[in-house]
Amino acid sequence: MVWIITKFLLSAAVIVLVTEIAKRNDKLGGLVAALPIVTFITLIWLYIEKQPVEKIADYSWYTFWYVLPTLPMFLALPLLLPRIGFWPSLLACAILTVVCLFLFALVMRRFGIELL
Repeated sequence: MVWIITKFLLSAAVIVLVTEIAKRNDKLGGLVAALPIVTFITLIWLYIEKQPVEKIADYSWYTFWYVLPTLPMFLALPLLLPRIGFWPSLLACAILTVVCLFLFALVMRRFGIELL
């Protein structure tokens, strides 16, 4: 239980750090947020917890494919935000991301990559 709490606190600290950086400098905050920090932390936790190399490699493989359909959200949010406000924009972007994910999975299935 102590290990889970430690993981939780360290992982949450990263989110707080990125938020604080973004409040002070939007460009630097965006850069830090764009870094695969969560992925690195997850890879480290998986490794420390002695997960098989295949599991770690699969996690990395799927993370790559799942990032691609999330990218339209980062273009849509700045366009929607001034027009419809924060919460509706966030909801619209979440829906857009889910739609993009399903469409992307359908396309990738044709190439033999099963994402869903």
